[in-house]
Amino acid sequence: MMAVISLYAIAQKNPVDILIDLEFADTLEANTMDTLKLTPDTKQQTSVVEGTEKTTSPDTTKIRFGKRNIVIVEKDGTTSIEIPELKESGENIEIREKSKPKKFKGHWAAVEWGFNGYMDANHSINMKDDLRYLELKQGRSWNFNINFLQYSLGFNTDKAGLVTGLGFEFNNYHFRNPITLTAGTPVTGADSTYILDPNKNVVKSKFSTTHLTVPLLFEFQIPTGHSKHRIFFSTGVIGGVKIGSSTKVQYEGTKKGKDKTRNDFNLSQFRYGLTARIGYGGFRVFANYYPTPLFEEGKGPELYPFTVGLILLKL
Repeated sequence: MMAVISLYAIAQKNPVDILIDLEFADTLEANTMDTLKLTPDTKQQTSVVEGTEKTTSPDTTKIRFGKRNIVIVEKDGTTSIEIPELKESGENIEIREKSKPKKFKGHWAAVEWGFNGYMDANHSINMKDDLRYLELKQGRSWNFNINFLQYSLGFNTDKAGLVTGLGFEFNNYHFRNPITLTAGTPVTGADSTYILDPNKNVVKSKFSTTHLTVPLLFEFQIPTGHSKHRIFFSTGVIGGVKIGSSTKVQYEGTKKGKDKTRNDFNLSQFRYGLTARIGYGGFRVFANYYPTPLFEEGKGPELYPFTVGLILLKL
């Protein structure tokens, strides 16, 4: 007898429902007593219930219903249903359940470390003329980021999507000259007090800022031969809110000590930056550039911060 089976109905039913449908279709009758028997290796179980025989192995379920066999195979996240009798007649129906698509997961949540710097209005990192006092010890001007929260939204694929989250950005700018920044003044500039004091020999002077950051990144990933690693590239913007700033001066000589001052130094309260990130496996790098000036317009030198660094630890 030709069997007409709805593809959608079978995909939605479990093996018990399929048995009920076949029972109505063939109207089989049997008086076999309900029995349960196990094969010696206990890996295969066979049961007979009112004319229906079911054999189960770890990946395959075989159901015998009268003269008809149904084979259900579950493997690699997919389910296949076959009816061998129909296959012989060229009418076999095979249904494969699609495995759940992989979710897109971006690259933001991480611990990052890099080098700080800033550019003048001409986008030069060499401070000249009236900005010469702001020259940095580039090797000691460090950036440290903790991106602790991430949310990824895929574009109906696991290879591309948007990434956002939250993070903290810590920046240290070490001055090459024995100066610091003026605090509590209408315009932030150089404080030359330590240069004029012969009893204080400045050995370290730095300026620090802390921001809360919120990114919006577009990221795409390229699969490689390694199942767990992909080449990724992301670019976008990072918004920032200043939550702290300070200066610290360490000096020696007749007088030895440290002076630390907390102030807003007329820094821009809000800023945005451009970022690009690329990596594969354990090698990941990033670069940030902030078109928003470091100081408020007209209240300090015109400087534009940047950072280049490594993504050390993925969170």
